[in-house]
Amino acid sequence: MKSTEIVGFKRANLGKKEARELRLEALVPCVLYGGAEQIHFAAPMYLFRELLFTPDVYKVTLNIEGDIHYAILQDVQYHPVSDIILHADFLAVNNEKEIKVDVPVRFVGTAVGVTKGGKLVQKLLKIKVQGLADNIPDYVDVPVTELDLGKSVKVGHLKVEGFKILNNASLPIAGVEIPRALRGQLKG
Repeated sequence: MKSTEIVGFKRANLGKKEARELRLEALVPCVLYGGAEQIHFAAPMYLFRELLFTPDVYKVTLNIEGDIHYAILQDVQYHPVSDIILHADFLAVNNEKEIKVDVPVRFVGTAVGVTKGGKLVQKLLKIKVQGLADNIPDYVDVPVTELDLGKSVKVGHLKVEGFKILNNASLPIAGVEIPRALRGQLKG
């Protein structure tokens, strides 16, 4: 898992009015839960850019007034019109508890069906996994070299170690579609 740092400060007052004032100052109201107690804090909005606008999974080092906490971004709420971040939820991470997180898919190899003129179509962008934070990979590698025309690779075909895949085993990750021009040739 990749890592990044967010620096914030504790919030004294909670509520809509205070949260609105924080957003006007380009700060995001946040909460860290899953530890001994919930911690309400605010962090500058620009620090979320690396965390939000990428498919990667990040382990976040939260520096809240000098106290260091490790977490993953659990949920983000956006304004429906302006897409400003309204609120962020972080889940505390420790090495004794397993976490559930969506990890992006990365294809390994070139599909046989693609070399024959087919098109590789990705049907699943991320896979939900569960495991200890240190065992969660940056990507779930999906081997596609054996895929022929009209075939697909499913979640159940993946072999992983150190974590569990929570998606349904029959769910397709990717397949090689047969182009219309080749369909006539294959039938005849």
